[in-house]
Amino acid sequence: MDYLWVLVAFVCGFLVRQLGMPPLVGYLMAGFGLHALGVKPAGSLETLADLGITLMLFTIGLKLNVRELIRKEVLLTSISHTAIWLVLLTATLMLLAWLGTGYYFDIPLTAQLLVAFALSFSSTVCVVKMLEEASELKARHGKIAIGILVIQDILAVVFLVASTGKVPSLWAIGLLGLFLIRPLLGRLVAQAGHGELLPLLGFFLALGGAELFSLVNLKGDLGALIAGMLLASHAKSAELYKALMGFKDLFLIGFFLSIGFTALPSLDMTLTALALTLVLLFKFGLFFLLLARMNVSGRSSYLSALALTNYSEFGLIVASISVDAGWLPQDWLVIIALVMSVSFILSSFIYRRAHRIYAGYKGTINRFERPEAHQGFVQPPEAEVLILGMGRVGKGAYNALEREYGRKVWGVESDAERVAVLREEGINAVVGDSDDLEFWEHISTQDIRLVMLALPSQTEMLSTLEMLRLAGYQGKVAAVARYEDERGELLRRGVDVAFNYYSEVGAGFAAESRHLLSPDEPLPVAQQV
Repeated sequence: MDYLWVLVAFVCGFLVRQLGMPPLVGYLMAGFGLHALGVKPAGSLETLADLGITLMLFTIGLKLNVRELIRKEVLLTSISHTAIWLVLLTATLMLLAWLGTGYYFDIPLTAQLLVAFALSFSSTVCVVKMLEEASELKARHGKIAIGILVIQDILAVVFLVASTGKVPSLWAIGLLGLFLIRPLLGRLVAQAGHGELLPLLGFFLALGGAELFSLVNLKGDLGALIAGMLLASHAKSAELYKALMGFKDLFLIGFFLSIGFTALPSLDMTLTALALTLVLLFKFGLFFLLLARMNVSGRSSYLSALALTNYSEFGLIVASISVDAGWLPQDWLVIIALVMSVSFILSSFIYRRAHRIYAGYKGTINRFERPEAHQGFVQPPEAEVLILGMGRVGKGAYNALEREYGRKVWGVESDAERVAVLREEGINAVVGDSDDLEFWEHISTQDIRLVMLALPSQTEMLSTLEMLRLAGYQGKVAAVARYEDERGELLRRGVDVAFNYYSEVGAGFAAESRHLLSPDEPLPVAQQV
């Protein structure tokens, strides 16, 4: 049966990818399809799902700054959204029950409150997958969305304590001592090298953090998150993150498959789920308006709200606990599983087009932002070359060109903290999202002769090319690609030069080393061919 799961998951994921949708949509369909065919899930599937979520929370922690959690746009928005949502959705459920629009809405007030609470959360799995694919975890809207998810996770801990009666033990106070061992953990990561020991250490820390928190009656996933946060400032945190990415994505397939095995819905359940799907519009609007009131720019408010417009896997946990306690009818577990799956599909499909939608409606969206919240853009003076994305590739390109062109070369980076570090190093850099149409409209591109795309994802590069076209940029464009098919797609989209840094790094290495050879000095015999 394990082979059957892999086969069906691959086929469904492959087919939906050909339709321009993320593979996770196919995995959800595979789970429901296998369930409909009568396939029974084994315990290994749940183990894979749990492991995937634990690794995901650990990798989030590796990129999380604690200061982001106490910002008003994160803390106040999270709490305000949950409180307002509970009141308004409960009132909506009561109204639907009174109107007799559906059998399942006619439940006691306590059950209606539990349904509203279960649907108040946004999906950590879905949001992180979308932001990772778009390389936006470090952008401002990405940080806001992740911060809100973490606050929601803390609220989840409070619910679990209140509903299950599992009060954290006195030993939980000792967890504060974890911050004292940060230097030791840092040395472990530094000494683990760059091979198989590094991801193995990541597994050890993620699972160890989860197990430690579970032992003191706290949510294990929160322990994995904290373990990652302890290493967020380490020099090798990015390398550790990349080492775990493949494992995390593979194990999370088990999570998406397991959703389909929850139960199969009837027609009445499906209609109820569709009605609750429409409520997502209200969820988006509430997040958007709250963030705009917190002095977040219109664009960041829109992107954060759009990313968070889905229902969470934690809703299944709330429903399961409530059903076991007799607070909620069994059928609601199926309804919440279905509406969560539909929200994943819609959210993933729409967010891929988020920047294009913003470009078309930015005037309407920005009308809701406060004047002081509007993001200003710094015009790079004397710039003739812009390097978009100042990671290792972008920074290397900058160092090579800056020696010849000086202040005519500038870097553009979406992470404001990284820009501050780059400036301290003497690098010409400005803050800006390359796929933000406003950025290109507010800086003059008349003197820009070359734009170099050193962005980490193909999706982000294609979106940036679209924004450059809409902004009327007339100069040359160069890009890097990881694979030959991606290089071909970039060239078809109008890129003048696409550099495959996996296949062409040897030529660059030779060019950098050629000066070591004296014109009169022959190669050693062993190197002559």
